[in-house]
Formats: sequence, structure tokens, C-alpha cells
Amino acid sequence: MSIKHPIISITGSSGAGTSSVKQTFEQIFRREKVEVAYVEGDSFHRYDRDEMKMAMAEAQARGNAHFSHFGPQANLLGELETLFKEYGETGTGQYRHYVHDENEAAVLHSPPGTFTPWRELPANTDLLFYEGLHGAVVTEEVNVARYADLKIGVVPVINLEWTQKLHRDRNTRGYTTEAVTETILRRMHDYVYYICPQFSETDINFQRAATVDTSNPFVARSIPSPDESIVVIRFRDPRGVDFPYLVTMIAGSWMSRANSIVIPGNKLDLAMQLILTPRILELMKRKRGEA
Repeated sequence: MSIKHPIISITGSSGAGTSSVKQTFEQIFRREKVEVAYVEGDSFHRYDRDEMKMAMAEAQARGNAHFSHFGPQANLLGELETLFKEYGETGTGQYRHYVHDENEAAVLHSPPGTFTPWRELPANTDLLFYEGLHGAVVTEEVNVARYADLKIGVVPVINLEWTQKLHRDRNTRGYTTEAVTETILRRMHDYVYYICPQFSETDINFQRAATVDTSNPFVARSIPSPDESIVVIRFRDPRGVDFPYLVTMIAGSWMSRANSIVIPGNKLDLAMQLILTPRILELMKRKRGEA
């Protein structure tokens, strides 16, 4: 962990809602005039799109039906740990982009499904912001979690996560239900062993649960809306958290445990603003020697 060069890490699996959480952070950074170095988790995948297809086929041929982006074999976790360590020490480090589509290809000058070359992070940033699958991962070989100053977990309950993934992959990527189901099954081993444990390392977890029936996500016609959801917010260390203030400010919220508050799904942005803004400002005060 670093005072001069803090790191904020957002961890969540595919379709968990980390992108919308990132937008909330961007609003806070813009309002508070914080200069940020952004790093995307998929830029630390080991293989580009075509290479991953070949690696999966080879793994399947060897009898490994669980090879996925969720696990360490398909990622450069050592390089990610090095980036966090180096940024915490010096405020710089090596990063790259993964090009998702034609729009990004036009901006990044690399074909979809490929990586841009490695380069140095922008100079003179206030903090590093990571959003991806492995921002709090700990294995026998690496410990990324120890270098992050604020770790946030973003995860829906499992059936809701599957509903979101099914709808996204079918509607925006053109996959069949059967293909998405196969992906879910292939990822399950790594999800259990490498994704779930990270949420015990995080400082704050935001977990969304539906208040409508999602018992069979494979036939769900729509994703439950924020009005049809609640969010459980769990603090790893509740000391110093003003729960009475949060319950007062967030209509319809209540405490479910001594370290947890439940809010209506449509109040997530407000809750994040109230909870995260003071923590970001505290990191900036420490950085500037004011705390």
C-alpha cells in the first residue's frame, strides 16, 4: 500500500456491473479534480482473442474443461502484481489496452481482439484505478490484493449474474443460449477458486440481489431493473462508518448486520457517492500530507 501513489481496485466478474461502478468513480474523480491512471483488467489477459480460442481448444484436447479467463493460466497475474507494486513505489508502470471492437480499434489503431503495445502509464497521476477480474487476487504465486489501498468488490448473486451474462452475450455478441451456458460451466471452477475468494479481501462489497424471480436465469426474458433489486453493502471494517447517517440519507435502507447496510437498487449511485467520496478524499489528503 502506498501513501504517495494510492491504488483503487474494482473487482467483479464478467457482467457484474463493474463498468457502471467505474462511471460513478469517474464522476467523483472529475468533481474532486483527481488525475487518474486507468488500467483495465482484460489488458492483462495472456492471450488475444484468436490465441485464446486456440488455447481453449488445446486445453479441451488435454481433458481440461475449465480453462477460462477467470483463472491464472490465462492471465498475466505476475505482471499485474508488478504494476501495482511499481506504481505504489514510483507512480508509474507498464500497461496496455485490449481492443474490444471496431470503435476502439479506430482510436487505438489495433484490430479488434488484439492488444496495443506495452507503454508507460501517464506521468503525474494522483492514483491508479484498476477495474477487472483480479484486482484482489491472491494465489500461491502472487498477491495483488496487498498493494491496493482501497479494494471494492462488485458482484450480483449468482442467478442474477447469469441472467445478465446471458442477455449481454446473446443480445450484443450474438451467442446462443447453449454457447453462453457452456461458457458459464467452463468458468465455474475458476470462479469458485479465483473470483469468489477475492471478495473476502475487499474493503467494501456491493452485492445486487433481485426482488423478482430469477430461479431459472436461462429462460429469463429480461434483466431485473434497479427498482426490482436491492444492494447489500458490506464493510470489511465497519469502524468509522457512520451507519445512522447512511440510513438517514438513503431512503428505504436498513442495517442487516453490524457491518452491512441494505439499500434499494435504484439508490446505488447515491450510496456509492456518499460512501466512496470521503474515502477518495482521505487518500488524497494522505498523499498530500494533510492527514
